[in-house]
Amino acid sequence: MNLRPLNDRVVVKRLEEEKKTAGGIIIPDNAAEKPLKAEVIAVGPGKRSDDGKVHAPDVKKGDTVLIGKYSGTEVKVDGQDLVVLREDDILAVVA
Repeated sequence: MNLRPLNDRVVVKRLEEEKKTAGGIIIPDNAAEKPLKAEVIAVGPGKRSDDGKVHAPDVKKGDTVLIGKYSGTEVKVDGQDLVVLREDDILAVVA
């Protein structure tokens, strides 16, 4: 995939959530919520400040992150469903 995000943009792929609850109830696809965990696929060079310096992003390719349900812009590239969002929209990095 040749997708290079610009500035402080990050491209992520949502990770699949469990289709079964702890009690054993299977959740149908139409009732399931969007996954909050995502894998970082590509990262832009960073945010440019007013003085022209580029601040490197805190995330890197391969990180697992938490994002909001409706964060970013959903795109389809090479048959993959991806989300392009600003680094500020990432809630946390999963350790």
